[in-house]
Amino acid sequence: MTKKLAAEFIGTFWLVLGGCGSAVLAANFGGDGNPLGIGLLGVSLAFGLTVLTGAYALGHVSGGHFNPAVSFGLWAGGRFPARDLVPYIVAQVLGAVFAGWILLQVAGGAPGFAIDPASAGAFATNGFGAHSPGGYSIAAAFLCEVVMTAMFLVIIMGATHRNAPAGFAPIAIGLGLTLIHLISIPVTNTSVNPARSTGVALMVGGAPLAQLWLFWLAPILGGLLGGVVYKWLGPDRPDVVGNG
Repeated sequence: MTKKLAAEFIGTFWLVLGGCGSAVLAANFGGDGNPLGIGLLGVSLAFGLTVLTGAYALGHVSGGHFNPAVSFGLWAGGRFPARDLVPYIVAQVLGAVFAGWILLQVAGGAPGFAIDPASAGAFATNGFGAHSPGGYSIAAAFLCEVVMTAMFLVIIMGATHRNAPAGFAPIAIGLGLTLIHLISIPVTNTSVNPARSTGVALMVGGAPLAQLWLFWLAPILGGLLGGVVYKWLGPDRPDVVGNG
């Protein structure tokens, strides 16, 4: 269990450092229109690549959750024991917070760096209403996070099913997370991961921290929904060949 929790800590650390780090340091590098800035597409790819690489590196140790909503969803889908939920989630949140702190130290090394908690998406935080990148309402943000996380669980459980093509799960999961970000960055700056949201919100405080509850509630609800749906859709029955 110690090694599993260490893997979850490192994997979540890498996800937040790579994904949120790309948003903070590289998304708008050099100002608007500068070709060196990676933009929304680059940030979406960065999040997908962190999961892809982390899953290949650490998935065989801990299962590669790196996300409390994934742990809850896998439990709901019958793939993860309830007794391990709390330890996994603690490790994931600690990894995310450490990544947020490291990112703050790096970003703070640039002249003139400052965080405005009142601005939408400040320091890669998630938000709704005035703190949504596109000004989306709380209802839209909640629905988006629930649906995106539910689909993420369907992708994860399908790609890791015993009858799915072996060895390709991290690619499907990473590309799935990339697509999720391409859809939902304008809405909430994309959470689908309570640990990821917590790691940067704690560094900012203010409104992002006050709105953090939604980015725990909606992704966990979505994870549970996705886990239950896939358990019904693709049960782990060895006699059902090709049922991925």
